[in-house]
Amino acid sequence: MLGLHDFTIALLYILCIASSLLCVIYGILYWNQGGEKPIEPVKLVEWQKEEKELEEEL
Repeated sequence: MLGLHDFTIALLYILCIASSLLCVIYGILYWNQGGEKPIEPVKLVEWQKEEKELEEEL
């Protein structure tokens, strides 16, 4: 039945399904967490001013 002639084959099927379920559960739990934080607008404006001053000096 289903090519399960040996216990190891059945074990492999079970482990493949279990690992897939664990990956899906992990993905659901950690969706949109972490990653890079956006640059604050104040810091971005300061950086642009400094960049403009440096370009003018050149």
